[in-house]
Amino acid sequence: MENKLSETSVYLNNAATTWPKPPCVGEAIAKFLSHGGANLGRGTSSSRDMETLNAVLDCRFRLANLLGGYEGGDPRYVTLCSNITEALNVVLRGFLRPGMRVLTSSMEHNAVIRPLRRLEQSGVEATVLPCSSDGSLDPRTLADALASRRYDLMVLAHASNVCGTVQPLDSIAELCRNAGVPLVLDSAQTAGILPIDATALGLSALCFTGHKGLMGPQGIGGILWNPDFAAQVEPLVTGGTGSYSHIETQPEELPDKFESGTPNLPGIVGLHAALGWIEETGIQRIAEHERKLGGAFLEGLSRIEGILLPGKQGMEGRLPVFSFNIEGLDNGLLGDALSREGFETRPGLHCAPIAHKTLGSFPQGGLRVSPGYFTTNRELEDFLEGLSAAAKRLKHPA
Repeated sequence: MENKLSETSVYLNNAATTWPKPPCVGEAIAKFLSHGGANLGRGTSSSRDMETLNAVLDCRFRLANLLGGYEGGDPRYVTLCSNITEALNVVLRGFLRPGMRVLTSSMEHNAVIRPLRRLEQSGVEATVLPCSSDGSLDPRTLADALASRRYDLMVLAHASNVCGTVQPLDSIAELCRNAGVPLVLDSAQTAGILPIDATALGLSALCFTGHKGLMGPQGIGGILWNPDFAAQVEPLVTGGTGSYSHIETQPEELPDKFESGTPNLPGIVGLHAALGWIEETGIQRIAEHERKLGGAFLEGLSRIEGILLPGKQGMEGRLPVFSFNIEGLDNGLLGDALSREGFETRPGLHCAPIAHKTLGSFPQGGLRVSPGYFTTNRELEDFLEGLSAAAKRLKHPA
């Protein structure tokens, strides 16, 4: 069958990366590459150099303002790096040392689990707290763990990239604060979609990626730090920072401490533009629109015969991220059949095998559908019709 993607497509893979981006993102990147392009802190005080400096500084300001940065949104406490996986590695591998104990949940992405498994080989003890069958971490489970022994860190995904379940962050953060346990948040699925105030929550570090809910390009992410916690973290990479060039050791000052080498400046400029779009559009408007899309999708999905949907069955406490199977069908074959009709989804395990184990969908995984802000109701209706038709064809081939 001919692939129809070149003619028309319905993009439903926003949990992987949001698309399309706001037009201002590509425009800002093109303008930087065509008319700017100066490196950061590696030139003079020419207008070209200052434009780069100002763009990066403004991006830090906007991130701190959006995510609840410390000390009134001080931009120094925003580290920029390549993606949230790198950000999590900077935090986990820079803070955890042999003999330390770390808590996490059974709904984590491999961006958390794999660094922890590597750290276990050097003497770090990792405990995975079980979540319920809908993907939620019961605060009582955490409270019991914190009461049983001393832990040095907790790392948590704010929302699942598999089933969209949003964790009860307020309660979890309060428990960690009261126990004196630093809390690191993986906001890959929520930053830019749900309001987050790192200072009010008392987070030690908030790791983010630019290319999902923040609407920026791929290749940019970072960390919002509590400065006291950042002082306890060793840099993962050392080298030139464009600053303090008279010393041969890594600067302790932020953001220089964690930002060696030339950064992804086109990515930063694109993210800066995306953050401006989010400010103009409004987090609440984005969240409400996506919530309505999710509700409409759930209603339509429930009418399809043989649907097996793990996680929460309504939109309360979840994002519009749905991983499902149709009884008797392989989700990979179903995803391929739909892609040939121009519907872009993601089958498989979504880099989160322990989450699928928690949800009861391991080892087969699921077909993930994740509408975004620019998805239309008509596109969802077309997809549901296409899904029903593809399932019938696969079950009863001619």
